[in-house]
Amino acid sequence: MFKLLKRWWKYLTAKLSGSFDERADPKVQLQQAIMEAQQQHQRLTEQAANVIANQKQNELRLNRRMDDLEKLNSQARQAVLMADEANKAGNATKMAELTHAAETIANQLIAVETEVEELKQLSLAAAQASDQAKNAVKQNSTVLQRKLSEQQQLMGQLEQAKMQEQMNKALTSLSQTVGEDVPSMDEVRLKIEARYAKAKGMSELQGSSVQSQMLEIEQAAQNAEAGARLAQIRAQLGIAPAEAAPQVGTGEGATGTGEAGGGDAQSRPAPGN
Repeated sequence: MFKLLKRWWKYLTAKLSGSFDERADPKVQLQQAIMEAQQQHQRLTEQAANVIANQKQNELRLNRRMDDLEKLNSQARQAVLMADEANKAGNATKMAELTHAAETIANQLIAVETEVEELKQLSLAAAQASDQAKNAVKQNSTVLQRKLSEQQQLMGQLEQAKMQEQMNKALTSLSQTVGEDVPSMDEVRLKIEARYAKAKGMSELQGSSVQSQMLEIEQAAQNAEAGARLAQIRAQLGIAPAEAAPQVGTGEGATGTGEAGGGDAQSRPAPGN
C-alpha cells in the first residue's frame, strides 16, 4: 500500500511539474534564470570581498609588526651599547640593569620575529586566495555577461515567435469561418462581388432605358440653348465667333440630325451677317 501511494505521488508530482512547464511564460523563466545568476554573482563577489579584506588585514598586521621589530632591534642595540658603556665606567649596578633590559628586549624581539614569520605565511596564503577570488569573480562576470547576451537573443527570438504565431493565427482566421456570426474573408469577398455585379447590371439597365435617353436629349437641348445664348452675347459685343465653334456646332448638328445636317449648314447665314 505504501509503495502504491509513493508511485502515485511521484506520478502526480511529475504531471503537475509538466503542466506548470507548459503553462509557464518563457519570458518570466528567462528573467528568473538571469536573476538567479545575478544573485549567485553577487554572493560570489561578497565572498571574494571578504577574502580580499582578510588579505588586506593581514598586510596591515604584518606592516605593524615589522615596524615593532625594527623598533625592538634598535632598542636592543641601544641597551647593549649603554650596558657596555656602564661596564667601562665601572658602574656594575647600571650595567646589570641595562643588561637585564637588553635581555628582555631580546626576548620580545624573538617573539615578534616569530609572529612576523607567521604573518608572512598568512599574508602569502591570503594573497593567493585573494588572486583566486578575483579571478573567480572575473570569470563569473564573463559568464554572466554571456548569459545576459544570450537572454537578449532568446527574448528577441521569443518575440519573433509570438509575432509569427499571431500572423499564422490571423492567416488561418482569414481562410476559415471563425463562428456563425463572423464570416471568413472568402465569404465577404463573394458578397461584395455579388453586390458589385448586381449594381453594374442595374446601371446598364438604367442606361438603356427611355428615361435615360430623355435625360440625354434634355441635356443636349440645354447645351444648344447655352451655345445660342453665347452666340447672341458675342454678337452684341461685336466679337466674331471662334473658328472652332462653328466646327463643333456643325459636328453636333451632323451627329444629331444625320444626313439633313449638311443642308442646314448650307442654308445657315454667315455669322458676320
